[in-house]
Amino acid sequence: MTMLRSEQTTLLLEQDRRVLNPSEVNLAATLLDQNCRTLLLIAPTSGCGTTTCALSMARQLAGSVKGKLLLVDAGPSATGLSSRLGMAADRGLFELLQSQHPEGELRHCIQRHPELPFDLLPLGQPSVAAGRLTAEDLQYLFDCLAARYRFVVIDAEAVYGGSSGLILAAMADAVALVVRAEETRWEVAQAAVQRLRQANARLLGSVLNARRLYLPKWLYRLL
Repeated sequence: MTMLRSEQTTLLLEQDRRVLNPSEVNLAATLLDQNCRTLLLIAPTSGCGTTTCALSMARQLAGSVKGKLLLVDAGPSATGLSSRLGMAADRGLFELLQSQHPEGELRHCIQRHPELPFDLLPLGQPSVAAGRLTAEDLQYLFDCLAARYRFVVIDAEAVYGGSSGLILAAMADAVALVVRAEETRWEVAQAAVQRLRQANARLLGSVLNARRLYLPKWLYRLL
């Protein structure tokens, strides 16, 4: 298990504090009520802030339950979790999926950071073999992870970014759709919901990211 340096996460930790607190708290409480083990966060398109929301949700859940929590980077992106935390060149999800014995490889892929109350699984390095992976391979790996962690939070590829997000969404215990305030079009969000339902995803709710408060916060509490 690798330890990350504190300076590698400073910027991302600051960003995750700007996620709308009521959204994450309400969603976390719902997850606890339903005794879910795996939560997947996915957006209709890239740029909605799924990584920031996943980091914030992982922090919220880690402070609410007993047991270990794992945050998984499953979204191939140049600006995704692995890249932003300096883990882009590290072993991770892809290596576990390609291993015949992923249980034995976990200790080489899981990372820790002293300022984060949960473990991290980078995306890893894709190979030609990654294109031949099946849904059974993914299900087996996530069953292994769920057996070792109280919660597994997955930062997934956008619905319209590729096929992996929808495949993983069908396997997760719960799915949250991340939409960006004043940027994600209603029609696009509705179409993403439809595709998730067609994939048999267990859609639990949504996270409204980057919401702007045009009135003082204390006034919103009175409305």
